[in-house]
Amino acid sequence: MIRVFVIAGVRFYRDGIAAALSADPRFTVVGSAGDVREAAARLDTLEPDVVLLDLAGADAPALVRSLLESAPSARVVALGVTEAEDDVLPLAEAGAAGYVTREGSVEDLLATVESVAAGEMICSPRITATLLRRVAMLARDRRAEEPGPERDLTSRERQVVALIDEWLSNKEIALRLRIELATVKNHVHNILDKLQVRRRGEAAAAIRGRH
Repeated sequence: MIRVFVIAGVRFYRDGIAAALSADPRFTVVGSAGDVREAAARLDTLEPDVVLLDLAGADAPALVRSLLESAPSARVVALGVTEAEDDVLPLAEAGAAGYVTREGSVEDLLATVESVAAGEMICSPRITATLLRRVAMLARDRRAEEPGPERDLTSRERQVVALIDEWLSNKEIALRLRIELATVKNHVHNILDKLQVRRRGEAAAAIRGRH
């Protein structure tokens, strides 16, 4: 059975959520509170699996962080959020494990609590897309920060490597970039030296392998 704690400032809203959960045999409501401060003293002893946190009109990310300081093992589900990127990303970065939007139904709530307790996440396609974009951005930034010989390549040398990867000859690269063949050969020589490889194909493979 999934142990749930409910935090919501409005009493009838809090009681309504608790009643909906209690009516389902998959869940047991171990407690509720009007705010994070009130909940903090009880979360350590109650040990809920999931904490539902209503974020209407609140400094949402700060509340999530504060809550996780009180119950670091709990998974926090943010209630009443919008699908806007400015809402979702700060909550994800603060540690929220799931979301139920303002338009979410009771069925959405129950499904989200169950999935979050299992270490999964159910959210709308729009929120999913937002989170995936953020993951992709972080991965790109991390790659950019990684040390590597390719970082020493000039923009022109990167162009040349990209064309080598398309299996273009030096002459074809010269025509594509509208530069002299000797200039291309010089770029290739510098690329091989910087990447510490001996062949053109190895240079392209080295860059491709790092990205």
